Amino acid sequence: MNRRQVLAISAILPLTVLGFRVRSAAAKAGSLFVDAVLNDPDAPVAGNPDGDVAIVAFLDYNCPYCKRTAPDLKRFLSTDGKVRVVYKDWPILAESSVYGARLALAAKLQGKYGAAHDALMGIRGQKVSEASMREAVRAAGVDMAALDRDLNAHGSDIADLLKRNDDQAKVLGLQGTPVYLIGPYIVAAALDYDGFQKAVATFRAHIGK
Repeated sequence: MNRRQVLAISAILPLTVLGFRVRSAAAKAGSLFVDAVLNDPDAPVAGNPDGDVAIVAFLDYNCPYCKRTAPDLKRFLSTDGKVRVVYKDWPILAESSVYGARLALAAKLQGKYGAAHDALMGIRGQKVSEASMREAVRAAGVDMAALDRDLNAHGSDIADLLKRNDDQAKVLGLQGTPVYLIGPYIVAAALDYDGFQKAVATFRAHIGK
């Protein structure tokens, strides 16, 4: 991980629960902002829910760099049992990005977010069609009839979650995907396995773990 890959956020107010510093708009919100980022009950979570380090991942299913790093993050989670990942679907690159995020979040309602997420991240290329996204999710074992029912029943809740994710990204001044909040760092880069290891080790050293 080089210097350009790790961007320290403006030192306005230390938020010790999350471990990184935020811009002035978030400083006014204080601990409420931290809780919103870390503990949104609708946000998908992977890894150890009681982990000593949280990685908050802002991602888009049309982002080639997100797709490049997804297998490394999954591998890292499988080898470090003390990390919690909070997924922030942030569909900003194409209209179909919103469709993909909606599919994944609807799949979460049947316990299949991980399967849908992996399938969508596994589609090669950018500006992926909605049809290709839907077929990938179906092939991953998601019940599409149930998914469509959930989209109809919970579409407004999913839209609200995506809006909250977007609001948080704007408060943090994020510019694109992927972005990982790891301890005191905003990492705006497609990290590989070693990059995740180094970033998490740095934060653990900072907090004495």
